[in-house]
Amino acid sequence: MSMFSPLALTQVLPFLPLAQGDIDYQVDRRNDPDLFTSVLSSPVCTVMLVDGGKIAVPKGQGDLVDYDNVKLRLATLPGSYVLPELASHPQAIAMFLGSYGGARGEQVVAVDVTRLPGLHDASDGRIPDSAYEGADDAFGATTGDTASRKPRPVPSALEQAAKRFDWVDVRGFAPHASAREAGQATTAASLSVWHMRQRHCPTCGAEVEPALGGWAQRCTNAEDGNRLLFPRIEPAVIVSVVDSQDRLLLQHNRAWQTPTMYSVSAGFVEAGENLEHACRRETREETGIELGEVKYLGSQPWPFPASLMVAFKARALSTDIRVDGDETGDARWFTREEYEQALASGEITPPVKAAIARYMIEEWLGHEL
Repeated sequence: MSMFSPLALTQVLPFLPLAQGDIDYQVDRRNDPDLFTSVLSSPVCTVMLVDGGKIAVPKGQGDLVDYDNVKLRLATLPGSYVLPELASHPQAIAMFLGSYGGARGEQVVAVDVTRLPGLHDASDGRIPDSAYEGADDAFGATTGDTASRKPRPVPSALEQAAKRFDWVDVRGFAPHASAREAGQATTAASLSVWHMRQRHCPTCGAEVEPALGGWAQRCTNAEDGNRLLFPRIEPAVIVSVVDSQDRLLLQHNRAWQTPTMYSVSAGFVEAGENLEHACRRETREETGIELGEVKYLGSQPWPFPASLMVAFKARALSTDIRVDGDETGDARWFTREEYEQALASGEITPPVKAAIARYMIEEWLGHEL
């Protein structure tokens, strides 16, 4: 007599906070040399700001990201206000996100101010080049002659941005934002982190400059062909594993700062490997569990720094857990009752609201956390 599979009624996840974008990229416009002059001059153009992958929100909203049932929105500037700023601030990177249909035809540009001089100092705690971010991490001398001192120039609009707005991580912003703005923020943060991390051509080492509306870079070395460079995307699989009793396998990664956080198995796809094989390999390496049937659940970008999380649900062929002790410190099987009791007691905590892992656990649990 065949046993009913716990995966039989599994459906694709209906909602993922970082996979909500509905903007028309208008890719065909990216090669237009007058793109930003045209777009930013439009009365229906809005500009959002991004700094090292963080998103600008109105002052005061940065303190709300840890609260439930609050709404966040992007801080925006009119395009005509920003256009002259780009000419005087070549370090700022404009990125054409696209436009929305309808009568207004709203157009959206993101401006990355990460490299703007004077915007940051050594005391702001910034970590360059997105250090410590990855798929598992769910971030003047003066003289005594006062007469010779030059007056301080009045800060421009972009230079004032750090003080005029709060800056929040996409992981904190997206769960509280509208679907449209969550999509814009995710795209802008992804491009921002890439531009921040890659400043030279990986082939010849020459400096690069933004191209194709901010969606690419061009190598400045004419002798090497001025090659176009595109953002690198690192695919990672994430797997909710259930056994024949429909128990869920959860584990604690030793790299996680929260000792009580338990989540599902995840890892990067190896070169030449397909997604299903990566699911089976990662689960076996981390927990010793062998997988059988694997079913697709959904995907969402995870720009920390450049991952695409591809989610699956899989059925375990074995139940004897053997953690590797290196990456995974502990792993356990949970019934729904055991999981809810562990949550209520504080023994374990769930993944953050922006993480796809949280929605995978909710799919198994049958309700929101």
